[in-house]
This record gives sequence, structure tokens and C-alpha cells, in this order.
Amino acid sequence: MRILYLDLDAVRPDHLGCYGYHRNTSPNIDRIAAESIVMEQLYCSDSPCMPSRTSLFSGRFGARTGAICHAGQQADPYIEGAERDFKSELGRTCWMNTLREAGYRTATISSFGERHSAWWWYAGFSEIHNPGDEGMESAEEITPIALEWLDRNAKDDNWFLHINYWDAHTPYRTPIEFGEPFANDPLPEWPDDAALQEHWNGVGAQSARERSGFDTDYYDDRYPRQPAIVRNRSDLRQLIDGYDTAIRFIDEQIGAIIDALEAAGVLEETAILISADHGETLGEFNIYACHQIPDAATTRIPGILRWPGISDSGIRISGLRYHFDVAATINELAGAKVPENWDGQSFATSLRSRSPSDEGRESLVLSHAQGSCARAARWDDMLYIRFDHDAYRDLPEEALFDLKKDPSETRNLATRRKKAVAKGRRIIEEWKRQTIDPARGDPMEVVIKEGGPPHIRGKLEPYLRYLRRTDRAEAAERILERHSQDLRKSEHSEIHSP
Repeated sequence: MRILYLDLDAVRPDHLGCYGYHRNTSPNIDRIAAESIVMEQLYCSDSPCMPSRTSLFSGRFGARTGAICHAGQQADPYIEGAERDFKSELGRTCWMNTLREAGYRTATISSFGERHSAWWWYAGFSEIHNPGDEGMESAEEITPIALEWLDRNAKDDNWFLHINYWDAHTPYRTPIEFGEPFANDPLPEWPDDAALQEHWNGVGAQSARERSGFDTDYYDDRYPRQPAIVRNRSDLRQLIDGYDTAIRFIDEQIGAIIDALEAAGVLEETAILISADHGETLGEFNIYACHQIPDAATTRIPGILRWPGISDSGIRISGLRYHFDVAATINELAGAKVPENWDGQSFATSLRSRSPSDEGRESLVLSHAQGSCARAARWDDMLYIRFDHDAYRDLPEEALFDLKKDPSETRNLATRRKKAVAKGRRIIEEWKRQTIDPARGDPMEVVIKEGGPPHIRGKLEPYLRYLRRTDRAEAAERILERHSQDLRKSEHSEIHSP
């Protein structure tokens, strides 16, 4: 079996045609999806980039590995201690090593490990091709490396190739020569004008007025597709068109990869996974083009798995699943072991039966400790979020949404649906009881004690001054009331860009 994993950073499923998007962003992806298992409710257990990929490739929740954010003590896996053998637990049981033990040649084309100093993520790869720009590569720099690899190896058997495209991650950098494919297409219905006005008066990093963090100087003339602020429909169009154009540009590169497999005569017998590390907020919670909280926009990801002999006529499943459930499923289908320490649960049996009635998990717990400190519970149509640190945003302590009726997460039902809030709390507490090692404690509490989410450390005092200069003194006082203790902390961070 040959396995191709197309890892599309920051691509949310509802901006792909195969998930119902009204713009033609993904014709090549849609072509693959028509012959695939399409997972409607696939989520990353931990977000954003580094925690998500660490969880996927380790098969475990971030609360077990310890790697839950991009900076500080919890930006690295736990040290195992005296019981560590010549190979670490992660080295022995990571996804790529399990495939390699099953006879697969594993290769990656990605700069991800270097971007976040996540060197452990390379564990189990036989080949590492680092394009060298720490995630700032554009797709036309990645594809030639992939095509060269396929030219040498496509006809061989038993390989796993991971290709990482970054273009949908800000800043949007699709070459200007690619044009404006969506200039005449309508925008999504939301955010509407009322939401844009509310967001402009709001606060927080990556909000409408502070798109690049806590100021507006990160995006400049180098990125003409990326607005520095989102004040009106024109700015929103620049942002949405920039995001969608990036996806369409990636899709064309995927078309070249598919053509290469077809030319080599191996397309029909190659398994293909198309997914992402996380989604992207495009106005939800007044966060624009970033991934800062464990809401559905950030944690729901594409899940398109083409497996010859199983998905030929296309299967859509709606059960709740984690991304590492897909890794466990691929292992079972490919004849590799699913390690006992994995949290991932295979659903290969239901796929082999070609049953679209797969129920999935009863509930999910979704964690985030980078742009905020929060956990969410996802069940039925409901999403409950508890914010332990709001990262200087006007966020409630608790939020509850009916995603079927309110996919844009605009109506917080927490004060009206007490039983549902209580259920969300119970799901998270039971998950913590089963998942967190009492000897180590909750790694999210460590992040909070270190000064809160890494993106906001040391930023409160200058941000309060900025808010007062921009007619938002009342908001500044609300934030100060909640976080006055942060001004007394001496720790400062240079972390800035989203």
C-alpha cells in the first residue's frame, strides 16, 4: 500500500466544495473526496499547530504528552525520567515508527519541526525534506520537492509520504500572478455589517482592529492579500478572498501531485488522506484569520480518506472523531499496530463494512493553551467552552452554542441552558480524571502560572495604553479589573506574530 498525507495548515472544512462551500476553492480536493470517506465532524484534540501535530503523531492527548503550546515549559513533551530506555516512549510508539515497523518507508516534506523546534515530531521518519523557511514557504516551493520524490519512489510499494502546505496560514502569500479567482463571488453571509461594527469596537489579539496581535504593524506591503485590520466589507473581502485564494492555490498544487501519481500508474492503488492541523476563525469570537480558542472554527478540520477497495464510491460519516482516530484507522487498514498507549481509536471495522451509520465518539474534549487557556466539550450539536484565561479579550467564563442552529457561534446559551452547561462541565471533568496524570498535574495550569497564553505575556500594560488611545478606555478598565495581577508579574515574552 502507498499512503499520501496532504497536510493543509489552517484549512477549515467549510471552505471546501466537498463540505458545501459556495465558492469553487477545491476542484482537485473535491475530485478525491468523491472517492473517499468524508468525515463531517473531525476535530483536533489540541490546537493550534504544534500541539495538534504532536497529538496526531504521538496518538495521544496533549495532556498526556505535555506539549500543549508553543512556548514555555509545556512547549515540549514530558521528560520520561529514570525509566526511559534507549528509545523514548514517543520514539517507540509514534505514528511513523509504527508504520515503519510494519514495513513502510516514511518521508515528510515539511519545515514544521524547525518552525516550532518540535524536533521530536520527526521521530519515525526515514526521510526528512525541510524546505527551510520555517513554514513561510509557498506551495510552489513545496510541490517540486514532492514531484521529485514521487518521480523516484512512486512505483515502489509500501511508502508513506507527508506533504505540508502552509499557504492558508496567515500571512496570505499566494503569488499576485495567480490572480483574483473570487473577485466576483459573494462573501459568506456572516460576518454581516452589524457584526463588523461590533467587532471593530471590541478588543483582543487578532480582533478586527488588532489583526496582527496587539497592534497593526505585522502585515505590510509584502502581503497585499492580507489586511492589517477588518473595519468594513472591503477589508473582509480582502481577507476572505486571500484565504480562499490560498486554498485554491494549494488545490492546484494537489492537482499536480495527483497527476504525477496517475502518470506513474499508481493513483488507483494509493491511499490519500487530506486533512489539517486545525481550522481557522474568520470572525468568530471577533478573531480574524487566526486560531486562538478551542471553538468549532478552530478545532474542526477536514477529514478526507481515500482508501482503495473501501471508499471507491464515496462514504460520508457524521460521527464525532479525533484526528488521532484517523491515524489509528490507517494503521489498522495498513496492517500496522495501534500502540496500547494511544488515545486514538480505530474505526476501520465500520469502514470495511461500508456502513455510513458509524456513530463515532459520544463526546470530545478539545484543548487550547496558546492564544487562550480553555477547554471545550463537543457532543450532539452542542459546544461548551470554559475559558480559564481569556487572553485580554471580552470572553465569558463559559459559553454554550448549538452549532446546528448557530454555526457562527454568535448566540451564547450558557445562561439559559443550565443542564447543557452542567453536561459540558461533567464531560471535561471526567476527561481530566481519566487523562491527566495526578503526579504531573494539569499542564494547562502550568501555562497559566507561567503568565498565561504565550502570545499575550508581557503585553497587558502597552495594550491598555493602546486601548485608551483608541477610544476604548471602558474596555481597558474591564480587562484591568480581570487581570490586574498580570501587571505585577515580571515575566515578559517577545512572542508576537500569530
